[in-house]
Amino acid sequence: MKVFIAADHAGFVKKQQLATRLSQEFDLVDLGPKQLNPEDDFPVFAKRVADSVIENQGSLGVLVCKSGQGMEIAANKIDGIRAALAWNKQLAKETRSDNDSNVLSLASGELSIDEMYEIAKTFLNTPFSEAERHTRRINEIKNIEESQS
Repeated sequence: MKVFIAADHAGFVKKQQLATRLSQEFDLVDLGPKQLNPEDDFPVFAKRVADSVIENQGSLGVLVCKSGQGMEIAANKIDGIRAALAWNKQLAKETRSDNDSNVLSLASGELSIDEMYEIAKTFLNTPFSEAERHTRRINEIKNIEESQS
């Protein structure tokens, strides 16, 4: 499974550390930034990851910014993306299992690198449950997306 990762300036340092760890276990593609730029904007990187997840069926994404919220909001603007902010392993597991979330957003300002790694690893290793009620709800989300087009 391919995993795409990116961050803005506020998440850059921890993204670099997280990418190093995750690349030992996953086929990781770092979509930037490659160097710290205090003037960069998170929507650019959220879109890179979201577009890559859509283009590579079965892949997942990880986004890092200070609160995680901006990245989550921006990624969710892309049809087919179900980005979720998680601050512990249980939430990461539930959003993959129940919502088939395909992008994880992490708050670099609130989480240690060890916490981020454990949350990301849990997210990436948890399959979608495929339970009927969860599939039905995801299809309802898809219907909302289609009605907005």
